[in-house]
Amino acid sequence: MKKVKFLNLYGSTGQIGSKSLQIIDRYFPSIKINLLVANKNYKKLLNQAISYKPKFISINDKSKIKYLKKNINNRDTKIIDPSELFHLIKSSKSDISILAISGYKSLEYLTSIFNNTNSLGIVNKECIVSAGHLFHKINKKNKTKIFPLDSEHFSLKKLLNLYNYDDFKKIYITASGGPFFNNKFNEIKNISFKQAIKHPKWKMGYKNSIDSATLVNKCLELIEAHYLFNLPYNKLRMLIHPEALVHSIIEYNNYTSLMNYFYHDMQIPLFNFFSEVINEKNYPILNCNYGFKKNTNLNFFKPNVKQFPILNIFNEMEKSPINLIKFNCANEFAVNLFAEKKINFGNIHNIIANSLLLELKSKVNNVKKIIDFQNNFIEILKSKFL
Repeated sequence: MKKVKFLNLYGSTGQIGSKSLQIIDRYFPSIKINLLVANKNYKKLLNQAISYKPKFISINDKSKIKYLKKNINNRDTKIIDPSELFHLIKSSKSDISILAISGYKSLEYLTSIFNNTNSLGIVNKECIVSAGHLFHKINKKNKTKIFPLDSEHFSLKKLLNLYNYDDFKKIYITASGGPFFNNKFNEIKNISFKQAIKHPKWKMGYKNSIDSATLVNKCLELIEAHYLFNLPYNKLRMLIHPEALVHSIIEYNNYTSLMNYFYHDMQIPLFNFFSEVINEKNYPILNCNYGFKKNTNLNFFKPNVKQFPILNIFNEMEKSPINLIKFNCANEFAVNLFAEKKINFGNIHNIIANSLLLELKSKVNNVKKIIDFQNNFIEILKSKFL
């Protein structure tokens, strides 16, 4: 009988959280749910608590705690007030954690998670972008194993584990091109929010969907690759690959290249993650038809800076930690303005460019200072652009 392992899931009601719970329920009965954390979706959190019977649940929206307490029928599940959540994380130990909360605010959980868990599956790119330069320092004592779950970095980790990659020429991560790949930028400057979140391949939250449409998503992923795998920026590239089947490519100095191909479904990285952390030698059979497809065309294009103006900004900016944090926060701020119909789609890159020009001196040598800087920076952006 397999040893029971306990999971803390941050962002349980989102796409990744929901899919994680479904996979565990279907394929990995030795993984038990310790903690579910949600932001506002209290009805879905309640249904998850009833279905998966976690030890603890917590929701950021305090006004919904009374509703949860009234309607939950599982006496073994304790509802944790957000103010008590960090104490719980610090005082308990989990075998597995998944950080699937979107946005830069997820950074608030990072140190506690590193101190709490053995294996961390990380989907949130914003916290890696803002604090990746500190990961080794934060994690030095506990040596938590980090498993990137974004398809590109999951893919790249698999390739880098297979071969000695000291002799590589370039490493490419791919982008689908988003919903407007076949449009000129002038044609999409005034598109609606609903149009922008219709990703052609992936089902994601609105933040990641908008980032995919602007190609900011791929800029953030290059930063992730730099921090997670200690790869120099001058050897990292992005390619547009509309089929979204090849997720990373390593080009070697001997003129050969290695590609990682799999279907565009987050079920695959999650399934592999759970299999690895519970040391499953004989994989359960994944209920899908996602093997190699014959007669499939694979196309690759160099991204056009006129079509994706954010690339000029990203390519020309100094990649210092503080600039990367500013880029990260300014983008999230601009995306939220677009979601609230306060700016049009074509203004997102302009806000990012103007935000990077703001001179702000700050030491970002620990997580608390980064969080304080991010909060202050957002307030400055509000005063400037609202």
